Amino acid sequence: MKIVLINPPHTAIGSRVPDDHLPPLGLLALGGPLIDAGHEVRLVDAEFGPMSLDKVVCNALADRPDFILIGHSGSTSAHPTALLIAKMIKEREPATIIIYGGVFPTYHWRDILAATDAFDFIVRGEGEATVVALVEALEMHQPPTSVAGIAYRDDLRRPFATQPAMTIADLDVYRVGWELIDHDRYSYWGGKRAVVMQFSRGCPHLCNYCGQRGFWTRWRHRDPVKFAQEIAWLYREHGVELINLADENPTVSKKAWRAFLDTLIAENVAVLIVGSTRADDIVRDADILHLYRKAGVIRWLLGMENTDEQTLHLIRKGGSTSSDREAIRLLRLHGILSMATWVAGFEDEGFRDLWRGFRQLIAYDPDQIQALYVTPHRWTPFFRIARDRKVIQRDARLWDYKHQVLQMTRLKPWMLFSGVKLIELAVQSRPKALARILFHKDPEQRHSMRWYTQMGRRVWFREVWGFLARDIRVKDGPTLAEFWGTPQDAEEESMTVSRPARKPAIPTIGNPADPGAKKLAG
Repeated sequence: MKIVLINPPHTAIGSRVPDDHLPPLGLLALGGPLIDAGHEVRLVDAEFGPMSLDKVVCNALADRPDFILIGHSGSTSAHPTALLIAKMIKEREPATIIIYGGVFPTYHWRDILAATDAFDFIVRGEGEATVVALVEALEMHQPPTSVAGIAYRDDLRRPFATQPAMTIADLDVYRVGWELIDHDRYSYWGGKRAVVMQFSRGCPHLCNYCGQRGFWTRWRHRDPVKFAQEIAWLYREHGVELINLADENPTVSKKAWRAFLDTLIAENVAVLIVGSTRADDIVRDADILHLYRKAGVIRWLLGMENTDEQTLHLIRKGGSTSSDREAIRLLRLHGILSMATWVAGFEDEGFRDLWRGFRQLIAYDPDQIQALYVTPHRWTPFFRIARDRKVIQRDARLWDYKHQVLQMTRLKPWMLFSGVKLIELAVQSRPKALARILFHKDPEQRHSMRWYTQMGRRVWFREVWGFLARDIRVKDGPTLAEFWGTPQDAEEESMTVSRPARKPAIPTIGNPADPGAKKLAG
């Protein structure tokens, strides 16, 4: 069967400002199993340009595919664009079957299928096994009810979902379809050839605002040796210089992470690694942080979310301000950049709260910060806490963490926006921070900080212009529950847990990623 994967053009500022683009890992993860099942697969990556929607549709339909799969990593803010593309495809080729996947459609499948006929099927949760089974069932004219983990309209045109799919116990069973991309086109970190990868899926912690934890259901990791060997193969065969880890928390298991670091160091490849993890894990790993840096880890984003202990308790972060500060100190000691996320709007802050947050960020002294706005997801416990708060942003394309979407009672939107922008400016413009950018002894770190500062400056001004001239906010909007619907935290876990079978000892293997092989290894 002919299958086209579409990565919609994303409207978020972070996607439009940088000159670098990263490959869509989620779609490539589906492409590998589909190719191995004997299908003809092609990727249309509309982020380049970005492509106009008309061009996306023409490109996708050029060879009259049987199936079109649409998905995006920023699935809530990308949904309006994905919907427009699907409608345009159906207008031109009504018989083409459109399959939709991602975090947002996994939970909003009822609303989506009730509101539009543009999507024929929705894949809920992990898609590697599900999409192959769905395509096979449709190809063989079997009823889709036999496929777990999907939603569609039944014979009476009512939204219907099959039983949840099982989590993938062994993440090495399915390979990423790297052959679907031209590696020359993808870069990050100021022009370094780059890809996105996952060492693990999920997170064992219970942060009540996180839209990812329940989607993956449980934390699992890839074989550390095979994962390191795949990175080495990408470096040697495709010149990949930088790995952007998409994991929520890759360092959960110190034993597995140490095995990965040791193997990658032994491979002796000049790759850099950026990603995110918890501050607690950095403090726990103080004795092996030198191996982090030796393996190529150059920056960790620390999902601290806030610097106020009461707020951290509200969102069940499970960390502490003392461990956050210590993690930043330890990373700097070992030559690893720290990026701290700081989220406004969890509670009804006032100017005094913003000032306290600013002073705490100064005390933390991170190398970089990423200031965001709370963006509740319907399937998270925090949504239930915030369900009665007013929505000021009706455009779902702006539910991207970089726009205020919930009303504050003590601060008008311009007040909160001004406070957040001034905090960003002040933290990044401190003499200490500027000195690191200008005079850091490590040229690689100096390059990375200058690149990030340049991108951050462009984003900052574009956000200001957007707030003043483009973004539309409402004064008396609906409540959060009225806007998105009733809370879904009872359905937070999107899949049924499967337990991995006990494995024999891993034998010594050769090339882990022979392009002619069905899997990367094993």
